[in-house]
Amino acid sequence: MPLLPPPRAYQGRPFGGDVGPAGAQLIPGRLMCAYYDIGGEGVAFHDAAHRNQGSGLLNPPDGSYLNGFRADEAVGISYTKGNGIDDHPFNAAQPALGLLYVGWTSPGNWLRYTLDVTAPGPYTATLLYTAPQGGAIALTLDDDPVTEVVEVPSTADDADEVPWRQAHHWAELTFPLPATEPGRHVLTLHTVRTGLMNYAWLDVRGHERAV
Repeated sequence: MPLLPPPRAYQGRPFGGDVGPAGAQLIPGRLMCAYYDIGGEGVAFHDAAHRNQGSGLLNPPDGSYLNGFRADEAVGISYTKGNGIDDHPFNAAQPALGLLYVGWTSPGNWLRYTLDVTAPGPYTATLLYTAPQGGAIALTLDDDPVTEVVEVPSTADDADEVPWRQAHHWAELTFPLPATEPGRHVLTLHTVRTGLMNYAWLDVRGHERAV
């Protein structure tokens, strides 16, 4: 994984908009993957793409919040849709419709999130994702590893005869996270292997509230 600036030199800041969190995301709680920090390429994220493949491209500009969400940044973002796109019987977990998610991921990409940790853990984390070819992720906190490489199982299902919908088979992946000191931290989500995964949210709870 690439070296990142230490937290004391970090120039990113929490995402804030008309919709979504205002300020740092809270842990324990649900971290929304599309609400990565503000700061741009090399600070709040690294993405191999030159433009957003979802907002403004797959989802053409029409003045709506969802179609235009962060369209000026390289991170690919889309949202869950009906009419058999994201609501179908091949899901292991059914997402809400209109849910923003990060997609078009590639190995080496990363996203950073400013967090306010309100309880020390340890935690159980659950990722809502798709992965037509499987893959792997890892998490760092203040640039220190908090997980080993986490294997992400494929969500492909040969019973689905619609080829493009293999990228829209939603599932949940649960894995442990260690305890951390309460306070302000920066979490980084790394795409380690394969890519082509979609990330919607990471739900982080104490063990007694695991999902």
